[in-house]
Formats: sequence, structure tokens, C-alpha cells
Amino acid sequence: MSSSILVIDDEQDIRVLIKYNLEKEGFIVSEAGDGEKGLEMAVQQVPDLILLDVMMPGMDGIETCEKLKAIPGLKHTMICFLTARGEDYSQIAGFEAGADDYITKPIKPKLLVSRISAILRRKGAAGAGDDGDSSENIEKSITIDRERYLISKEGNEMFLPRKEFELLALLMSKPSKVFHRDVIMNSVWGADVVVGDRTIDVHIRKLREKIGDTHIVTVKGVGYKFEE
Repeated sequence: MSSSILVIDDEQDIRVLIKYNLEKEGFIVSEAGDGEKGLEMAVQQVPDLILLDVMMPGMDGIETCEKLKAIPGLKHTMICFLTARGEDYSQIAGFEAGADDYITKPIKPKLLVSRISAILRRKGAAGAGDDGDSSENIEKSITIDRERYLISKEGNEMFLPRKEFELLALLMSKPSKVFHRDVIMNSVWGADVVVGDRTIDVHIRKLREKIGDTHIVTVKGVGYKFEE
């Protein structure tokens, strides 16, 4: 069965372009020009994926996303923000509102289709495990997306603040290698930046809260290492 997609964007030319390219690939596409209409259509259609513009008059994308996530019947619908803004804060706000991903406009049609297909594959993979026996599941390794400052653990994606992401990426670059504190400080914060002695420890603690205590190992008197 073809996947259904709802496009919510106040720019008609954007909606038309997206609809045209996605329908060519076999997707079932509907569209709405504002957040309120999008909410109404989402409840009626229960699409597999919602492409949601951030900057819209009236109810913006962040508010619309929060309201969509509060609707029980849409708990399996994925939400991907469409934004022309590349600032970190808009991405953070989107993920905090419950978005599953974001796509920066403008984007080439082939890349758009590829990104949407990847998002829907994640939805299928998550749904496939809903009825299984969790005791038989094998824990997947942590993966990182350097372009979007995202990590994926057990199929769940999380956005990380920049320094936390860079710290984890450094440790993961050579699993089991012990990184000295001075190397971590220079690589992540830079040799010219003056920060407190506990800065690394605070960021390590925050990472452990998000990915678990077993992956980042403390080597007393030396530094830290990453273990699968």
C-alpha cells in the first residue's frame, strides 16, 4: 500500500512542487495551507507522514506540531518539519515540539523523495517491533548523523546540543581508545577557549543520561573512552 503524506505549508507553489514530485513516486499526497486546516485534515486522514512548514502565519509549525502530537489517533504519524531556517534554535524547538525529522528548504526533488522514503522506513521499522518480544531484541549500536547533530539508539533518534554531539562523536571515532582530558578539551572546545575543569564531566554526565551509563567509560586519572 502506498504511503500517505499530508503537506502543511502556506506557500502554494511549495505545496504544488512537493505534491507533484511525491505523486510521481507513488505516494498519496494531500495538502493544507495553514495549521488549523492541517489539523482538521490530519484527524480525518491519519497520514503516515506530515510535512510541516515552520514559518506560517497564525498557527505556526511549532504550535501545530504540539497539537498534532496531543491527538491520540495520530500517535503513529511521523512529523517532518520543512524549514528555510538553518539556525540551531529552530531545529531544537522542532524536536522539542515532537518532530521526528526536518528538511531544509530549498531541496532537490530527488533528495526530498530519498529523505521521505528514509523517514518512512524508520516508521516501518519501529512499527514492526510493536508486537514482538522485547526480550529477544538485540540492542542496536549507537549511530550518529553529523549533518543534523542527531544520534540514533535502538531506532530512536535524539537531537544533541552541539558540544555534547561533538564530544560523543570524538569518543565514537575510535571505540575503546582512551581520550585524555586535554585532547578532549582541545578537540571539542579549542585550545584558546577557557572553561572550567568540570566542563567535560558535566557534558559526560548529560550524555550518559541520554545514551545510558555503559557506553562512556571513565578511566581514572586519564580521561574517557566509548564502548559499544
